[in-house]
Amino acid sequence: MFRHIVLYKLKNNSDENKKKLAEKFLSMEGKIPQIRELGVGIDCLGLERSFDVSLSILFDTKKDFLDYKEYPYHKQEIVPYVHSVTEKSVSVDSEI
Repeated sequence: MFRHIVLYKLKNNSDENKKKLAEKFLSMEGKIPQIRELGVGIDCLGLERSFDVSLSILFDTKKDFLDYKEYPYHKQEIVPYVHSVTEKSVSVDSEI
């Protein structure tokens, strides 16, 4: 198994914008076959060290993750939107 986790800081972290990004991520369910499990979180504390939205995706293999990165829906629908609304992201990718 392979887990991809990303935390995002939004340029404008209003509740509405956090929800829009979360919905965008959730739209990948059923559209990208490599995704085995998808989870999205919206920060509710707003601490100085907090990020605004989290994304956690489980894949069967590292290859599935690499294929997901190149999948047309991800590249054309998700990546451009994410880049337009976020100012920073951090990630961790691990084989589990």
